[in-house]
Amino acid sequence: MRRQTGYDWLGNLDSITQFVLGAAIAEATLGRRVGRRAALIGGIVASLPDLDVLVPFADPVSDFTYHRSASHSLLVLVLFAPLVAWMIDRCFVPERRNFRSWWLCCSLALVTHPLLDAFTVYGTQLAWPLSEHPYGLGSMFIIDPVYTLPLIAAVLVAQFSRARTVKWNATALALTSAYLALSVVVQAHVETLVRQELQRKQIPAIAVGVHTTPFNIVAWRILVTDPSGYRVGYYSLWAPRPIEFERYASAPRLLDDIAETWPVARLAWFTKGLNAVSEQDGAVVLSDLRMGLEPNHYVFAFRLGERVAGRTQAAQVTRVAPAPYVAADWARLRQRIFGP
Repeated sequence: MRRQTGYDWLGNLDSITQFVLGAAIAEATLGRRVGRRAALIGGIVASLPDLDVLVPFADPVSDFTYHRSASHSLLVLVLFAPLVAWMIDRCFVPERRNFRSWWLCCSLALVTHPLLDAFTVYGTQLAWPLSEHPYGLGSMFIIDPVYTLPLIAAVLVAQFSRARTVKWNATALALTSAYLALSVVVQAHVETLVRQELQRKQIPAIAVGVHTTPFNIVAWRILVTDPSGYRVGYYSLWAPRPIEFERYASAPRLLDDIAETWPVARLAWFTKGLNAVSEQDGAVVLSDLRMGLEPNHYVFAFRLGERVAGRTQAAQVTRVAPAPYVAADWARLRQRIFGP
């Protein structure tokens, strides 16, 4: 089994979101016909794509970049849905079977899982095997209470309500879908402001990322990479003000000697250029800047090589644990969201 590190508790919360989304879909499509068990079945079906965490891969980079690939492919899940529906339908007595309804429910529960994941920044390979492009908008954090709580409330109301009705779940699904759309609109607005600010300040950029901060779509973290470093800025709708960038050093040339190795090339592709390279106690470390906070709280960082006699030699790839957060880190983030 793959050893889990980093933000495991956030991954568990994300699993809750996916479960209740599937439960709400099942309630909306089959609640009246099947009863309370529909929510449980829908939640389990919606959670199936994340079973890929149980697949042991060869190394940490493979673990990182092959998660949300085949198991999150829309094509694979569409083909998988009728099999799951048939298996569920066979569990009911003949007079209560309805394969078409279960097929619709399973298709929606499975397909919405990777579509929701694609709103986060991690990267979801929706078109696998036709394309391995990791889609990751970054307009939603891995867990957002404004999205998850209405789904939980709707499923609970449906479970304890005497009258089987789809209105609560249909309303929750409509509201949360609108919230997803709003996140994309807000992200596009902030990205326009960022582009204007970069042009005004004549800041060079190799890659630019605009991603929401934890648990909200109000405050946004901006990443700008250049050949020798990267800049980080914040913009909040609660406290709008000119974007100020803090610059941090990066040394991508440390990877020149091993640039053609698979782990280095794979990470450069998967992070879409939003990464930083540093030397830590003689080890060459690449950090994914998209997930974590400065200066060294990056969830995904990898030791890729060692410095020997002024050159970098490939080394066994290992994960580098992020530094633990302290109260000052959260205070800075809170100030960036709500203002001083």
